[in-house]
Parts: sequence; structure tokens; C-alpha cells
Amino acid sequence: MSGNVVKIGTASCAPGSVVRGAVEVATGPGGHPMGFPVMIVNGALPGPRLCVAAAIHGDEYEGMEAVRRTMAAADPKTLRGALIGLPCVNVPAFEAAARSSGIDHLNLNRIFPGDKDSTLSMKWAARFVSEVIPNIDALIDLHSGGGFGTIVPLTIVQAGFEELATGIGKAAGNDVIWKGGKWGGTARIATLQAGKPAITVEIGGGGGCPESTVAAHVRVIRNVMRHLHLIEGTPETPQEYRVVKGTFSYSASGGFFRKLAEPGRPVKRGDLLGAVINHYGDVLEEFKADQDGLVLWIRTRCTIFPGEETVIFGEILERVRP
Repeated sequence: MSGNVVKIGTASCAPGSVVRGAVEVATGPGGHPMGFPVMIVNGALPGPRLCVAAAIHGDEYEGMEAVRRTMAAADPKTLRGALIGLPCVNVPAFEAAARSSGIDHLNLNRIFPGDKDSTLSMKWAARFVSEVIPNIDALIDLHSGGGFGTIVPLTIVQAGFEELATGIGKAAGNDVIWKGGKWGGTARIATLQAGKPAITVEIGGGGGCPESTVAAHVRVIRNVMRHLHLIEGTPETPQEYRVVKGTFSYSASGGFFRKLAEPGRPVKRGDLLGAVINHYGDVLEEFKADQDGLVLWIRTRCTIFPGEETVIFGEILERVRP
């Protein structure tokens, strides 16, 4: 609980104040520190410490702007608890304008808790775990479809951690809740394993930073802030949640990906969602819905190599009222 000084990296923030700093990870080849920026608004009133992180994938820009915007609007005089903003966690990936680090090419969102004695991305994850997670009470990890896909607004609530995550997962206000499955190594799971509520929020993507998607991310953050009583108000929630299981589809062939569906669109079994064609226009591969459900994510980048993601299909497991 806040009400005391919040210290993360070089940022030390007393109650009722605002501070910027950084979490230093390593020393770069030019002798300069390498790390990620930290923004803290520590409220004058006691309450929980909520961390909002963006750009664990470096080409997911909307969350970055949402963190900056939310931090700028937070008032330390009236805030209960503390808001910790990490606008760009994976700085090497952002500098490469890519999903993964341009230095060791690892996907940061698959390697938590990391290893302080390994490659740079592994050090990055380990530093997040040792410096950020012990000093927060809850985490929102903001993502989007990135530079090569778009995703329906959804919240990932990790299976096996429902007791910790369902409350803030519903409060986020997205009507699609994805029960997170087998994949590990995320900041979300590392935080949950520390006994603290954590969710991943996915909205938009496809490159750029459209205002509508930024606003949707801000809405989620403020909903969770209301839920945790950092600010006044009640979260804006839907009348019904669709709880889904996501299935990834991968290409067998390289070529030109033709997108034939949109995120959030309900589909019937057998509906055509996308196809890979060659330069002559011949269809090499088609991707169809195996059952009724909805498209969660679909590729927008037309260049595709064998083994790359094409569509994430959502099977609706249940419909839940708030």
C-alpha cells in the first residue's frame, strides 16, 4: 500500500508528488546506462500501487501514448495510492521499431522472469522482476496487434490465477475476456506468481498510433483505477462478457497474405478468414473457421513467411454477466 515514498529505479517519489526516473539494466557500448523510463504519481492519500506498462513489444505504440496521457492527467493531491507508469519497457525493441529487441532478437514477453547473467533481453526481464514487481500491488500490461496485425479489444485473464485476476479483468471493461493458456514467460504471469493481480490488455494495432485506440487504452486504465479506488467513480463495464479460448493459425506457405475478416467479427464454421497467394494470384493456402466464434486477431502485413501467424480464432466458452 502506498502512503509512503515509492522508489523504483532512480525515481524516488514522496506522497503528494510526481517524479520521473529510470530503471537501469546494463551499460551500453558507449558507456551510457541502458534501461527503461519510469514515471510515478504518488498520491497524498493512502491506497494501492498500480503499475501500467507499455511497449514490452516495441512496435505497439498505442499503449505508450496512453500511459503518458494517463500519467499527465493524474493529480497527486487527490490520488489514493500511487500510479507507476512505464511508457516504454522494451527500449531496444522500440528503437528497432520491432516487436523484439534489435540486439539479441528475443521476444521479451516470452522470457520472464529472465536471467541477470544472460543476454540483454534476459537481463531486462530479470530487472523488471527484481525492481518493479516488488514495489507494486497490481499490473496492467498494455499491448496491441503490433506492426503486423490488429486485435479486438480484449483482456487476458490467466487461467489458474482467476481469483487474483478476474476482478480487475472485468473492471477493465472490454467485453471479450481471453482465458490465457499455455504460453508463459510474460510480465503478467511473473506478477501473478508474486501474488499480485495482473492482466494483459490488447487493443488495436496494425501500425501507427490512432487516437481511437489510445483513448480505448486510457479508458481501460481509468476503469481499473476506479476499481482499485485510486480515483472516484465506478468502472464502465459491458452488460455481458464473452469468455473465449484463442487458437493460433500458422501459414505453411510463404507469399502474400490476403485478409478476409475483421477482428471482433462473428463467424460461422467454414467461413473463409484469409488466404496466402503467390505472385501470380494462385491460392496456396486458405484459413477457415473450424467452428462458430469470432476473429480475435488477424494479420494485416501482407508479406508472410512459412510458419508465421495468420489468424487467432476465438471459441466462445461462456457468456458472463458482470
